[in-house]
Amino acid sequence: MLSRLGKTRKLQGHVSPRLHCFVFLQASAGGMHYHRINCDKYHSGYSGNIVGRRHYHLKRKRSFCPTVNLDKLWSLVSEQTWVNAARNKIGDAPAIDMMPSGYLLQISGEGKAPKMACHLKAKLFSRKAEKIKGVGGACVLVA
Repeated sequence: MLSRLGKTRKLQGHVSPRLHCFVFLQASAGGMHYHRINCDKYHSGYSGNIVGRRHYHLKRKRSFCPTVNLDKLWSLVSEQTWVNAARNKIGDAPAIDMMPSGYLLQISGEGKAPKMACHLKAKLFSRKAEKIKGVGGACVLVA
């Protein structure tokens, strides 16, 4: 039989259905050794070992994200600032900068919002944390 008449000649370039399932994981050798790298990188959890993608030379400082709840905001400010803000409700609201406290990054909206207006400077605000705008305060993003 001539090769040009064969079925496989017409199927060249088409993906066979077997290649869509991860054959290298099912029955071939190296699933726990040299095939494991590709498996864990792209199909994590497929073979039962939930390893996920490896991150070489992980620097934890970059993902450091301390959070503060809204009800704990006034504990970061001195007592005198709090007293002055309570006295003069009509004047300017005090600006609370999270950087000197070490809480530059995130403010979550858990707890009750403070009843006095204040301007918050932080890198991230959750949607719940923006309820401070309803009191008359402001959320200022700092890079």
